Amino acid sequence: MATRTDSLTLEVVELIGAVVARYHEEYDRAAAEHSLTGAQARVLGLLSLEPLPMRKIALRLKCEPSNVTGIIDRLETRGLVERRPDPADRRVKLAAATEEGRRTARELRDALDFAREPLAGLSDAERTVLRDLLRRMLGEETP
Repeated sequence: MATRTDSLTLEVVELIGAVVARYHEEYDRAAAEHSLTGAQARVLGLLSLEPLPMRKIALRLKCEPSNVTGIIDRLETRGLVERRPDPADRRVKLAAATEEGRRTARELRDALDFAREPLAGLSDAERTVLRDLLRRMLGEETP
């Protein structure tokens, strides 16, 4: 596949980079208000949706499983996550958010105004198109 270097493509790439950078800045700021690192907050956000094995957390964060172990250790020490056996395979340990962890993850999500406010200014149709284009860029199927 040929790469495009026309001015429109370059502008879109710059805009995507700016959106990602602003999202991470706001996410890190919200995390710091809870004395969490950005990585800890992202793991907590994932685990607030469903318990996951360390391997899957590492895949989603695109990092080494050993990094995830350290993050889970620190979150567990604070009472935000717990390890439990996987009911489908008791040899596998799942990391799961505690009630306090789910509350903290909700507060983190509620603090992220950067994306939510501009998206609220778009119609449902515009948000749907944006979502579908982003999924396509990531090589994901649209349901």
